Amino acid sequence: MQPLSPSAQKIQDLLNSLGYEYFVVEHAESTRTAQEAADRAGCELGQIVKSLIFRGKASGKPILVLTSGANRVDEKHIGSYAGETISRADADFVRAVTGYAIGGVPPIGHTEKMETYIDEDFLSYPTIWAAAGTPNAIFELKTEDLQKMTGGKVAQVKL
Repeated sequence: MQPLSPSAQKIQDLLNSLGYEYFVVEHAESTRTAQEAADRAGCELGQIVKSLIFRGKASGKPILVLTSGANRVDEKHIGSYAGETISRADADFVRAVTGYAIGGVPPIGHTEKMETYIDEDFLSYPTIWAAAGTPNAIFELKTEDLQKMTGGKVAQVKL
């Protein structure tokens, strides 16, 4: 088995330190898109955790939305939860607040703490798959653990 890249290893180390026995898998092929991740994991598109970063227009605060790979986020819903209008963050902002590039943003281990919302649609799956720091790395986790490890609020996030 190949050693993990530094970014993927960082997520593996964090999972271990939090007491989770999950394993980061780094693929030769891309897992950047939800469909690519589902293909690599051999799971349904809905089981893929998309980590999307938004920015509060007034406050500038980062907001993390963990949504199902099958869904699109309703920015108005998230804005109402956050108490302000939001917009999709650009690549520089995403890297600054998470420490990771778009396509590999994990649900944990970010540079900054941020308000987090979790797609209620995940509740229909026993396990889900999330990015692990690179556009080729993912890990499987129990759905119930996503809320525990992120402190996020389960909510309706889709259009």
